[in-house]
This record gives sequence, structure tokens and C-alpha cells, in this order.
Amino acid sequence: MTTIAFVVGEPSGDRIGADLMRALRVRAGEEIRFVGLGGEAMQAEGLESLFDIHELSIIGIGAIVARLPQLLLRLSQTSNFIVKARPDALVIIDSPTFSHRVARRVRARLPGLPVANYIPPTIWAWREERAAKMRAYVDHAICTLPFEPATMRQFGGPPATYVGHPLMSVPALEQIIERVEAPGADRRAGTPPTLLLLPGSRRGEIVRLIDDFGETLQRLSQRVPGLQSVLPTLDRHAPMVREKVARWSVQPRVVTGEAAKWEAFAAADAALAASGTVSLELALADIPMALAYRLDPVGYRFRHLVTGWTAALPNFIVGHPLVPEHFHEVIRPELLARRLERLITETPERHAQLDGFTQIRDRMAIARAPGDAAAAIVLDLAAGARRT
Repeated sequence: MTTIAFVVGEPSGDRIGADLMRALRVRAGEEIRFVGLGGEAMQAEGLESLFDIHELSIIGIGAIVARLPQLLLRLSQTSNFIVKARPDALVIIDSPTFSHRVARRVRARLPGLPVANYIPPTIWAWREERAAKMRAYVDHAICTLPFEPATMRQFGGPPATYVGHPLMSVPALEQIIERVEAPGADRRAGTPPTLLLLPGSRRGEIVRLIDDFGETLQRLSQRVPGLQSVLPTLDRHAPMVREKVARWSVQPRVVTGEAAKWEAFAAADAALAASGTVSLELALADIPMALAYRLDPVGYRFRHLVTGWTAALPNFIVGHPLVPEHFHEVIRPELLARRLERLITETPERHAQLDGFTQIRDRMAIARAPGDAAAAIVLDLAAGARRT
């Protein structure tokens, strides 16, 4: 029996892990066992998780420092469990603050255990020296962005392979892509247009941005008569979001759930979003955007560590500043409103982004499902370890 251990600390990584588990089960052609740490999606595929991964779903240096004792306890517990399980391979997915520390500890005690890192750290954005350090405990980086293997080589990291982004296999997004890429597709903004508001997926992100988003919506509504707006959010954040939105002079429609989110994407003409993976979702869905972000107070003090020329994934993929970014002092509602007005109406700015999004979809195109390509890498690593 093949045993694969996982360390996953984010809901987004949980979905990717579940997809990989399904592909591993098909490819293995034998009984396969999964152990370690994962979320609800992975548990539905047969993983018995050590603890609730929401304990690790934190962002920002300040949040990490505040919960350091708990994180250290979970770090020891996870490392010890994997060493005792003696798996054939270890897969760490995202959450580098936690998962890479586990991998280093496990490698020190099980030096022959192959380790794959699915979604490696964003060395292209900051702290590129992490790439070379990964070689000591990561045997292969499984990348979801087309430029990452070259970046990993540039900075002396482990072997890396682009397998495609899991978003490319989301049925609802696939339908949107098929529609916008159809011959003769109408890419003009609606009348009246619809704005998508995406202030973040974590509570801290939302709290730091939502007032700016509300003021921007109010100012944009004055400039674009009849403007419609939708704010998708997670169920667990909905009460807080609705309480905040109730105070706005112009109120968007707040929706929850994956189905409602993708319906909103399908109807949107432009978006104001927190910088993050959602920017890639918007680009694939052909939705012009402006991005905004505020770090927590402690993270802000360490902003000088950011070395990348941009924080927007669409910009990295096309290689130029396609999508505007607004951080901290540059988050000015009047400026955002004027920029969004140019993106939600028929202007050169809108069509420049749409043309760039076509390039992004072309560069991210894949021949097979990401989970299947990743499973092949993991099983090859496990087989190689058995032969040595």
C-alpha cells in the first residue's frame, strides 16, 4: 500500500489537495492511504485530519506573532505524526509559514522521504532567497503559474514543473471562459453596468478594506448612473459584511456560496478587489479590475521585504503593469472611483485589460488536468525513493 502524507493549512489548498487525492487514487492503481493535515474537502476524500486547518488560516506577521505558541504546538504535533506514519512521500501545499517548517523537521528525521511542494512560496514577489533554501528539504516544486519554473531556476530552487492552475478546472469558470472566448463574443459593458466588490476572503482583509470599498462605490455611483453592484462573501463572514454594508449610502447585493459567486462573476462588467488569487479569477473570467490592499500594522513595518515589481498575478503573467494596484496611502476612494469608471465603460483602458486577459488564458492553457499532472510527479517521487 502506498501512503501519502499531506500538510495543508488553507481552504484554497484544501481544494487543491482533494483534487490531487482523487488523481492519486486513479493513478496509483492500488490501495492508497492518505494521512496528515487537510480541510473538509480532503476529509471527504478519506483524509482524517489531525486538527481543524482553520487554526492555521491566518495572514500577516502580526497575526502569526499573536498565535505563535499555538502554531509551535501544532508544528511539533504534525511533524511527529508524519515521522511516525513513515509515508512514501510528503506533499506540502501552500501555507509556507507552517508547511515548510514541518517539511524541514520531517526531512531531518526521515532524510530519504521525498517531499513535493504544491504551490511553492511566492519567491517572485518577495524573499527570493527562499528558493535556494528549499533545495535542502523539497525535491520537486509543483507550480500553478506558468512563470514559476523559470523563476525557481533563476534563484537556485529545486526542480519545478508547471501543471496548470486548479482554477482552469472549475466548471463554472470554464463555462465563463468558453463564453468570453466564443467567436463574436460581446465584451462590451452592460447598460447599466455591474460592479463586483471583493474585499477579501479573510476577516482581517475585509475589516481593513471594506470602508474604502463602500466610499468608492458611493462615489462611483454618482459618476455612473444606474450602477449595479454585487458583493460575494463567505458564509462565515456574511453577518459582519452585512452589518458593515448596512451603513453605506449605496448598498450592494451581498451573496454567499460558490454558485452565487460565479453567477456574480458571469454578470460583472468590472471589479474592485483585494489583491490576491481573486485577481487571477477575474482575469480568467475577463473582468477588468482595480486592486487594493492594506497590510496589518506589523506587516506594514516589514513592507520593505517585498522585492517583486508587482503583487498582482495578472501582471506577473503578462510581464507588464496591466492591472492597477492601490496600496495603503494610495487607496483613495475618489481615485478608485475614477479608475473604475474607465474600466466599466467602453474606453482604451478597459480594452487593454481585456486584451491582456486573452494573453493570460493562452499562457495558462494546459494539456491535462492539474491534479493528474501533479499526481504523476508525486508518485514518481515515491517510486524513486523505494528504488534507492
